[in-house]
Amino acid sequence: MILIVDDDPSVVTSLSLLLKRHGHPNRSARSQEEALAVLREAEFDLVLQDMNFSRGTSGEEGLELLAEIRRLRPRMPVILITAWGSITLAVEGMKAGAADFVTKPWSNAQLLQSVETALSLAGEAGEAKAASREELDRRYDLRGLVGADPKFLKILELIGRIAPTDASVLIMGESGTGKELIAEAIHGNGRRKAGPFVKVNLGGISSTLFESEMFGHVKGAFTDARADRKGRFEMADGGTIFLDEIGEVDLSAQVKLLRVLQDRSYEVLGSSHTRTVDVRVVSATNRDLGEMVEKGQFREDLLYRLNLIAVRLPPLRERRGDVPVLARHFLDLSARTYRRSPVAISDRALDWLVDQPWPGNIRQLKQTIERAVLVEDGDRLDVGDFLALSGLEARETRGGTVLPSPGSMTLDEMEKAMIVKCMRHYEGNVTRVAEALGLSRAALYRRFEKYGLETH
Repeated sequence: MILIVDDDPSVVTSLSLLLKRHGHPNRSARSQEEALAVLREAEFDLVLQDMNFSRGTSGEEGLELLAEIRRLRPRMPVILITAWGSITLAVEGMKAGAADFVTKPWSNAQLLQSVETALSLAGEAGEAKAASREELDRRYDLRGLVGADPKFLKILELIGRIAPTDASVLIMGESGTGKELIAEAIHGNGRRKAGPFVKVNLGGISSTLFESEMFGHVKGAFTDARADRKGRFEMADGGTIFLDEIGEVDLSAQVKLLRVLQDRSYEVLGSSHTRTVDVRVVSATNRDLGEMVEKGQFREDLLYRLNLIAVRLPPLRERRGDVPVLARHFLDLSARTYRRSPVAISDRALDWLVDQPWPGNIRQLKQTIERAVLVEDGDRLDVGDFLALSGLEARETRGGTVLPSPGSMTLDEMEKAMIVKCMRHYEGNVTRVAEALGLSRAALYRRFEKYGLETH
């Protein structure tokens, strides 16, 4: 049962018919007092509440009612209804505990989506239990997400619960923690999985091209617009759009983004025709958006529109127990990719990998394993095989020291030895040697000259 709280009879009638038509029985109340009285006498699953109940438009009445509802029914979701020009008021409501907000005039599809998402998330809220990795794999498609650390399992559990909804999700974490894989898993376990999954790196789109890239343009919209072009939102229609590096969007573009996220409508550049889009939004950032809001660099209303659900990925140094599992996974993956026979890894090497700080997180671990597989000829990797490749800090491991004794070998000598070894392995193919060592061809040639090496 849904409770509609609004003093406008036409709004109540419209909402009531819409909800009933889509299987949501409801009752209505036209004042704060009536709403609280009804809530005390009957059970409801959700409240759809206007922010004003008199001629005043301050929203104080709505915030007071929200506070009373939260005290009376702390677990029950409340969706606020406000005018587009009062989004700041809606943000205050979100801070006070509202589940979501919709603006007048609303889109029926968007309002229903908000209602069904809030009901679904509320229904799941009390069901989360600690689950094993095996149980999670039986319930969800989590291919590509490797690990069994308790922190990571909680994230996988959350993904499984929120994926079937249309809730907007903000994924936060350092670079290299796997934010894109999490976004793909949310899409792949949701009801939109048959639709497109469109990735957008917002850090790579300039402010001048933002509208064209995101919303498309028509022929002649600007000098180089020689043909119509679809925008990313249109490409994602019916599916999910993944907005990576959302913290890199400038303020002018944030306003345009907010509007399409709010009511799922936009205008193609060069056209005055308004289009609508049915899309789920998942975004990611390695920046502190809350701090950016305080500095005036990110819109607070956009932040609340993006993070109905927030997923925080721990850095690899906080889930060290997963390093051996990840290392073996990348070892098998690299061997298949580069058509090598299976490669083993020693316990000492795993201990050493676990002890590293991994500032680049999972991405850095993957690249380190790949380089070792590319360069080494043997069928077993030990600590020494990683030293000249990883650039990681050498340190004592649980298996004892594996580094050359101090003073026995300089860094230049180690670098020269690794270049010679790679040249032999790749039979003088400079391009492949440079790739394996993480160098440009020009940088590799400079080292040839430095060490007096021949290129054959």
